[in-house]
Amino acid sequence: MTVQTIDAQTAHNWLSAGEAVLIDVREADEFKAGHIPYALSLPLSSLGANLALPVFSGGTKVIFQCQKGKRGEQACVMAGSTPHSYNLEGGVENWAASGLPLVGGNTSSLTIFRQVQMIVGFLVFLCTALGLAGIYPAFYVAGLLGFALMSAGITGWCGLAMLLAKMPWNRA
Repeated sequence: MTVQTIDAQTAHNWLSAGEAVLIDVREADEFKAGHIPYALSLPLSSLGANLALPVFSGGTKVIFQCQKGKRGEQACVMAGSTPHSYNLEGGVENWAASGLPLVGGNTSSLTIFRQVQMIVGFLVFLCTALGLAGIYPAFYVAGLLGFALMSAGITGWCGLAMLLAKMPWNRA
């Protein structure tokens, strides 16, 4: 399936004229950190294999958008039979670079998801380096961290993310 893409200015024109609906497929914390004014939040991770959208009137266009465009493209593929579906080229980053308005915080702030990646990645690196330096139990800690990250990905529950969400720099 070929995904149709549109640029930020075209999307802005369609949204301003009421010709389109914008669906933000980023995670909730990303949406909360900053989003396009017209966007409805529908995280890609919460969607099933076949995306069932509400029926919009007439020829209303559906625009999917994420941070840079890849998840928006995936949503377009999942929508498959939805007529008039488009991916916002370059996502929120391209929208902001085009000088168009955003609601909320700074889109360049680190999401909780990225903070978890950075912390766990650093700890795995550190434990691996310690293990190679002869402190062999550190390999077990690295393995445990990898297992915890895999479990978080499978179940959607991450204790570190919950802890980070309570930190003062992550509170809105």
